[in-house]
Amino acid sequence: MTREHVPRSRPPGDDLSMTTAERERVEVGGLPIDPLTEADVVEQVRAELLAGRGGWIATPNVDHLRHAARDPRVAAMIRSAQISVADGAPVVWAAKISGRPIPARVTGADLLWSLSAAAAEDGRSVYLLGGEPGVPERAAEALRTAHPALKIAGTCSPPRGFELDDVELAKCRDAVVEAAPDIVFVGLGFPKQERIITEFSQLLPSTWWLGCGAALPFAAGDLARAPRWMRPLGLEWLFRLVHEPRRLFRRYIREDAPFALVLLTGALLTRLRTSRG
Repeated sequence: MTREHVPRSRPPGDDLSMTTAERERVEVGGLPIDPLTEADVVEQVRAELLAGRGGWIATPNVDHLRHAARDPRVAAMIRSAQISVADGAPVVWAAKISGRPIPARVTGADLLWSLSAAAAEDGRSVYLLGGEPGVPERAAEALRTAHPALKIAGTCSPPRGFELDDVELAKCRDAVVEAAPDIVFVGLGFPKQERIITEFSQLLPSTWWLGCGAALPFAAGDLARAPRWMRPLGLEWLFRLVHEPRRLFRRYIREDAPFALVLLTGALLTRLRTSRG
């Protein structure tokens, strides 16, 4: 695990100021994490939108790291994000153990609300893509109830497998492009949502995109989110496992838990090597 000073990925010829073009990134499990708080992310997106520049936000957790470790294409895709923040307590713990701490966990579920609040204040629009039929509409209504000035540019609940159907994919893509929102929240699950973002975002270079996973059904009230006291303790996964054991047992227990153990052990070894050096 290393700390590196790297420029954010931008399309060729897209200039950025020094304050946003470079930052210290922390490598965690082979992926870059920006040492930003939720408020930092929101302010950066607002500044970039004001400057007419778009981009996308990756939110790596243990599952992302595990997939990226075995698939270079997934790793490259996440590395292409303009902002990458830790949406997973073990990612934050690993950075701290290694001696390269990041300030906080920043989740897609929280960014959905804070970015929407900023968009309402700035007179900008959002688009909700993903979820079962009715989910993005109910999520949009919840956001608008919380922030009456928020502009909803549109919603879309594409059918399962739409990304493999040229007609359905084009229908979804055209709807988003026609709406031309300032921010798009994509809740299609990892890594599908990231693939859609990297494809669609080329057509809307001034728009910001967030892969937000289960944030839309959370906002819609279709899924219960863990109580606030559980979140700082890194127990949100346990709450979800109890509520969706059949769907999440293999991912959380058989796949992600062993990887998290390896991740944390590697971070400790890195810290020991650094202290001895």
